[in-house]
Amino acid sequence: MDDDTTGTLDEALERLHASGPERDGWLSNHAPMAVEALVRHGQAPVVQRWLDRYGPKLEEMPGSAAPVTVRNWREALGDPRRVADWTVYFERETADRPWRDVLAEWWPRLLPGIAAGATHPVIRVGHSVRTLLAGEETAPRVRELAHGLGYWAARHQPLPALELLDPAPSAAAALDRVPLVPDPSGGILARFAQLTGLPHWPGQEPAEPEEARSALRELVRAATHRYATHGHGEPVMLVHAATAPNAVLRTLPALPRALWGPSLGAAWAASAAVTAAYAPPLRDSSLDAPARTPGAQGATDAEELFARAAAHGDDHTIKFVDTALDVGDRTAFVAALRSIELNTPVF
Repeated sequence: MDDDTTGTLDEALERLHASGPERDGWLSNHAPMAVEALVRHGQAPVVQRWLDRYGPKLEEMPGSAAPVTVRNWREALGDPRRVADWTVYFERETADRPWRDVLAEWWPRLLPGIAAGATHPVIRVGHSVRTLLAGEETAPRVRELAHGLGYWAARHQPLPALELLDPAPSAAAALDRVPLVPDPSGGILARFAQLTGLPHWPGQEPAEPEEARSALRELVRAATHRYATHGHGEPVMLVHAATAPNAVLRTLPALPRALWGPSLGAAWAASAAVTAAYAPPLRDSSLDAPARTPGAQGATDAEELFARAAAHGDDHTIKFVDTALDVGDRTAFVAALRSIELNTPVF
């Protein structure tokens, strides 16, 4: 589906833009991302019902702390108290200039903080950019990009300096060699603080932009496939090992090609960090063969598979299945089914 002709997406985004990007102090508002995926995959009729169920969790946009300006943005970066001010700043920027220009200016500034908000801000930006590239650049869709960028700026969080460990021959092998954090008892910030090093792989050092895009596709495919055998370790959090780099991949066509290489490096760091923080310590041998995963023989049709995700209703599941359909092969479909089985249904 290239564009929403029903008006459902714009109506939903307008409804959501009165809400803040987080609730309960730190949990991300997944509604704009899930709604975009639902509409894209032909599930517009369920959007309002889904929002009626999800909406009561949301909180109003916080009040202003101090305006963000071209002079003080550096000191405001990474200050979650100023999320409303950052959102206003980007609403003004995208109203005054083409959204692509704003994105190209701010992408390299925000990219080092890709781990912000457990990677949800970059995922929200990726969904927004996909919509803008695919169809009409309506006011709610441009405003959604402003909200995503504002959230990312407010939660900007660089990872610690990481040592490059022994190389791996592929993205899949590199994910397998990611050292797990020694103490997984804390939250994501405590886990990320324990990161010391990550393996590298040849695709990390592309000579040309197209090589960067190809390597990023390889990473998304590897992380999606890996969920089929490792997602049981932490079914919600491990989806981000795939959805975060896929958000970057979706954004590449809107960016100057000179930014594609750095985008790959940041995407790998985000995917590997989530893997280090949440992957299970031991591989479950009962899941070694994806064909033996429960339900693996069903829903091989993309439309049927996403319909299952929509009926399931969980926001992370909807977004992961959306990414699995981008990958598009049988193992990705098995991983998508695994997410439906592992995560708690909403409906």
